[in-house]
Amino acid sequence: MYDASPRPDLPPAVGVGFKPQHFAAIAADPGPVQWLEIHAENYMGDGGRPIAQLRHLADRFPISVHGVGLSIGGEAPLDRDHLARLSHLLGWLQPASFSEHLAWSSHDAAFLNDLLPLPYTEATLARVARHIDQVQETLGRQMLLENPATYLAFAETEMAETAFLREIARRTGCGLLLDINNVFVACTNGQTDPRAYLADFPLDLVGELHLGGHDAQEDDHGAPLLIDSHATEVVDPVWALYAETLAATGPRPTLIEWDNDVPDWPALAAEADRAARLIARVAS
Repeated sequence: MYDASPRPDLPPAVGVGFKPQHFAAIAADPGPVQWLEIHAENYMGDGGRPIAQLRHLADRFPISVHGVGLSIGGEAPLDRDHLARLSHLLGWLQPASFSEHLAWSSHDAAFLNDLLPLPYTEATLARVARHIDQVQETLGRQMLLENPATYLAFAETEMAETAFLREIARRTGCGLLLDINNVFVACTNGQTDPRAYLADFPLDLVGELHLGGHDAQEDDHGAPLLIDSHATEVVDPVWALYAETLAATGPRPTLIEWDNDVPDWPALAAEADRAARLIARVAS
């Protein structure tokens, strides 16, 4: 188990995923935004405008680094070159937080442009714990593990996702990243109750909350099928779940994710403002 050393934390306030087209607007007036998230794989180079912008922003805002390419749940060993590049980035940036997904995204030499689900078995548990131990020891810091958006269930699953995440955290000392939209997407697709899921989630281990948009479709049988697209506003049922979660946890760092069909800054800032008002309500 990794024993995390004290580090600066993200403030219990709202952040947004940084997009280069918003750089000037954020520099001029960030509004309610108090921290920023970047995707690690976009900043693993040694220079250029992306690194220059990131250095400038890091002087002003706490930064959360969110990985999308480690393939924590993959059957193969972790890619040591990828992990070394990640370690270099975190070494000079010294972000307030690092997180990754409970998913897999690579097989042999192929990288799949998606975050794919896992069966929740003892074998998967041991493998994911082993990979998280390697990540935390290499990076010299605690990581947060994010609950996935899922579209199917595995017949061989032996435990609930919440129990799986709780046991992973117990074995490794990692924290958890609770994505409220992912809960809503997965529970709608699986025809289960998102409030029951959240009631069983180990909220005391949550270091960060995520909110994002999804696309609503139908499967071949006409049943609702939600796709975690990060391409629209947060929907009202997700806002409701978020407010209920905040009431249980108190103010927590909350990210607005909008990664596709990225809007102009005022639209993203409006989503951040809505989250900030909910955080302020709980704080008061």
